[in-house]
Amino acid sequence: MLFYPKIPGSKNCPNSRCIAFEKYDGTNLHWVWDRDFGWHSFGTRRDEFDFSDPGRARFRSAQDQLHESVALFLDVLAAPLERVFHDQERYRTTATVRVFTEFFGPNSFAGLHKTDDPKQLVLFDVSLGDFGIIGPGQFVLDFGKLPIAKVVYQGRLTGKFADDVRKGRYPVSEGVVCKGGQGGADLWMAKIKTDAYMQKLKTAFAERWEDYWE
Repeated sequence: MLFYPKIPGSKNCPNSRCIAFEKYDGTNLHWVWDRDFGWHSFGTRRDEFDFSDPGRARFRSAQDQLHESVALFLDVLAAPLERVFHDQERYRTTATVRVFTEFFGPNSFAGLHKTDDPKQLVLFDVSLGDFGIIGPGQFVLDFGKLPIAKVVYQGRLTGKFADDVRKGRYPVSEGVVCKGGQGGADLWMAKIKTDAYMQKLKTAFAERWEDYWE
């Protein structure tokens, strides 16, 4: 099962207003909260585990490079997120919330992580029950005081902005994810990566570099 959608490149994206967030070079992880049971499961884009000791052990066995993420989430994000879910009306009426974070360190690259690097989790999306992922404006408003993906730009997604990102005119390493709409079925997303990151991929993966591109 795919818990987070694949984000398309910017080629066919709408020419409309968006919020562009920094795209971090790490691993996408999701965390599931239930109003009755609290935080009960987590995983990557393609798998899920429960928070029991056996569940965490299975996660570590399957994803050894990511095992630090569980303690990091529980220490840094779990309680502040839960306060938002209890304090704000739109979350009080939702039984299940799934949040998405990027796990990375200073030398993470293409999903690989250095064991000795300090790691962090950055929140980048929140999904509500059957509604789906909330809109970018609402996300910043509700969760902006937590460690969320850095807002790089707000405005119309133009060719000039995309070119400026590619040419390194914004302070990002991998690139940005542009998000527009009100959320749910109305949400659209597009990723734009830098030319410098393209060259890094070509150096590391040769003819396979496009597997990690847009």
